[in-house]
Amino acid sequence: MSIRNPKQALYEQFAIVAKALGNPLRLEMIEHLAQGARSVEALAVKLGQPVANISQHLQALRRAGIVSAERDGKFVHYALADESVLAAFASVRAVAERQLAEVDRIVRGYFDARDQMRPVGRDELQALMRDGLVTLIDVRPPDEFALGHVPGAINVPLGEIKTWSANAAPDRQIVAYCRGPWCVMSFEAVAALRSLGHSARRLEDGMPEWKAAGLPVEIAA
Repeated sequence: MSIRNPKQALYEQFAIVAKALGNPLRLEMIEHLAQGARSVEALAVKLGQPVANISQHLQALRRAGIVSAERDGKFVHYALADESVLAAFASVRAVAERQLAEVDRIVRGYFDARDQMRPVGRDELQALMRDGLVTLIDVRPPDEFALGHVPGAINVPLGEIKTWSANAAPDRQIVAYCRGPWCVMSFEAVAALRSLGHSARRLEDGMPEWKAAGLPVEIAA
């Protein structure tokens, strides 16, 4: 059977992917799945949503080829289909950052208020780590840290920052990272550490971008 307009047919398929991405909850789900594979139930807990709702959205993402599914006993674990999903997510984010005034307003009103310093780049972090000049902390929850983290990072969930910092060397720089470049937890961690007298900066990206760059990842034993 011949296709009368192959270009239009292709664009219709591209639109399926674009439509699947056009939902804020699905974008947040992609951010969580970028940390590692998750069951429907685990995602529902992370996002504070009913299991049925999360399942519906996952099916839409699966139909668009954005996520894959693998059964493990009575549970089905979902993961991002491949690294191209992260690239698509980053492209959407980049266009919004450049073109939408509301994004600029949110960044200035919330994120810049907590951290106006230049973040640490991946190459700079690796050099600082090699020279032993910084303490790197991963402020994600322990289950996400266990799925994969930057080698040498210490897991310090956001709620434990104050307790942990009491024993941290006050003259040693701290670098914090979490799920991505706009992850609230790293901004809050840096703001908290600075208020406690520590020198702290953020990693420019998060764990998903680190993995996508082909950099080494450590899995918790």
